[in-house]
Amino acid sequence: MIYSAGPDIFDHMKIFLGLLLSGSVIFCYGQKKTDPLVFGNSIKRENLQKHLYEIAGPAYEGRETATAGQRKAAAYIENYFISLGLKPGNKDSFQMAYPVYQDSILSSGIAINGISYTINKDFDTRISSAYSTSFGTSDIVFAGFGISDSLRDDYKGLQVAGKIVLVLNSYPPGLIQAQTKRRAFNPYAKQDAAQAHGAVAVFIIQEDFPHLGISDKGMMYRNYYRSKVRPNSFYISVAMARSIMGQDYDLAKTGSLGHKTYSANIWLSILKETKMLQSTDVLGYLEGTDLKEQLLVISAHYDHLGKKDSIIYFGADDDGSGTVSLLELAAAFSKAKASGKGPRRSILFLANSGEEKGLWGSEYYTDNPVYPLDKTTADLNIDMIGRKDPGKKQGDSNNYVYIVGDNKLSTDLHKISNDMNKKYTGLELDYKFNDPKDPERIYYRSDHYNFARKGVPIIFYFDGIHPDYHKPSDTPDKINYDLMTKRAKLVFYTAWEMANRDDMLKRDLPSVIAER
Repeated sequence: MIYSAGPDIFDHMKIFLGLLLSGSVIFCYGQKKTDPLVFGNSIKRENLQKHLYEIAGPAYEGRETATAGQRKAAAYIENYFISLGLKPGNKDSFQMAYPVYQDSILSSGIAINGISYTINKDFDTRISSAYSTSFGTSDIVFAGFGISDSLRDDYKGLQVAGKIVLVLNSYPPGLIQAQTKRRAFNPYAKQDAAQAHGAVAVFIIQEDFPHLGISDKGMMYRNYYRSKVRPNSFYISVAMARSIMGQDYDLAKTGSLGHKTYSANIWLSILKETKMLQSTDVLGYLEGTDLKEQLLVISAHYDHLGKKDSIIYFGADDDGSGTVSLLELAAAFSKAKASGKGPRRSILFLANSGEEKGLWGSEYYTDNPVYPLDKTTADLNIDMIGRKDPGKKQGDSNNYVYIVGDNKLSTDLHKISNDMNKKYTGLELDYKFNDPKDPERIYYRSDHYNFARKGVPIIFYFDGIHPDYHKPSDTPDKINYDLMTKRAKLVFYTAWEMANRDDMLKRDLPSVIAER
C-alpha cells in the first residue's frame, strides 16, 4: 500500500516512532550483521581434544556400523546435542534408523565319494550370495573357464541343467582387458553363465587353500531384496578337484583339456542365517529465525572400521576429527542462538553412520529427507581435518585444508568459502581434489556426495591421505589440534554466512554424478 500525504501524516509518524521504540520494527540481517567472531572463538582445541579422546577411545571399539560401539557413540552425540538445547532432528527423535543385514554360515559341508571336506580348510563360499540348501548329485561337468558371452562360449555343446559345473578360477588371456575396454567386465560372469545354462551349483578351482581363520560372518549390506539370486558357488581346493577329475586336472590348468563330464557321488549342504541389524544417523536441529523453513546441513560421519579380533581401529582422524568438530560447531551456533543472535536459516547437524560401508547413512537420509532438499541451501561435510598430508609437496603443509566440490553445482560456493577464509582464518585452500581427473576420486568418497547427487551444493573439508589411514594407528595423540581447530573455525564462518545471507545458494552448474 502507498500512502499519500494528507492531514493524518503526523499521526502515522507517531505510530511508526512508537513501534520503533518498542522494538516491534525488526531490521533485516542485511542492514546490521552480527560479528560471528565471538562465537567462532568459542571453538577451542581443548574441547575438541576432550571429545576426541572419548569417542576415539577403546570403550567405543572403533564405532563400526551396527555394533555396540557405534550405538555408544550415537548416544554420546545425542546426549551432547540435548545438553546444547538442540531439538530432535527427526521429528520427535534425535536418531534416524535404517536396516542393515549380515549373513552367517551356521554349517557347511561337502563330501565327494564318501570323503568329507571342511569349510575354510578345503573350500569356501561367498557368504552374501549363498543360500541354504542340501542335496546330492552324481554328475559334474567341467566347463573350462566357465565363460559364456559375446566374446567366448565355454558352454557350447554342453548339457549342464540340474548338474554341478566345475570351472577354473582364472580367465582366458586378454579376456578381462577386452571386457574392461568395453566396460563390460562382470565379476559374476562364471556364476551367471552357469545359471543361464541351468546349473544347480558352481565349483571354482582355487589353489591357495587352506583358508584358516576366515570369519563365518559375511560383510554387512543394505540391499536385502535382490533382483537376481545366483547359484551357490563353492571355491574348492586342488585336492577336491583331483578327487573328481583325477590326473585330468593337470591338463585342465594348462587349458588343454576340453569339456568333460565326470561321475562322482557329491553331497553338499549349507545352512545360512541372516541377521537383521540396525544403524542410526544422529540429527540435531537448530531452528532459524525469519528463514527457518530453509536449511543448512553440516555433516560428518561418526562410524569407523570397528574391531578385528582384539585390535581396535580407533578412527581418530577418520572421522573422529569431523565428528567432534560437528559437536563444537553445534555448540557455537547454540551459543549464538542463546544470546539472541541465532542463524536466520535452520541448521541440521547430521552425524552419519555407515560411511565406511558405502555412504549408507547419508544415502538413507537423502533418499528419505526429514527436511525438503529443495529448501536445503548446502551441505558442509567434514571428513578428516585433524592431520597433515605427507604427500602434499606444494604450498604450506602446516596451514592448509583441501576444499572439495566448491566448483560444482553452484557458482556461489567458491566465493563464499574464499571470502570467509580471507576474513577469518587465513588457511591455504588447496583445490587439488577438485580435478575431474583426480585418481583418488575423493569427490565421490564421502557423505557430501549423496547431497550432491540430489543437486544440493556441497563443500567437503579434508586433510588428505596419511600413513595411518584405515589403520589401528589412527589415534587421538597424532592429531594436530591447533590445525584442526582452525579448520573447524573455517567451516563455522562459512556456515554462518550461508545460514544468514539473504538468498539460498544458486544451483546453476550441472550435477557431477558417477558410479562410486
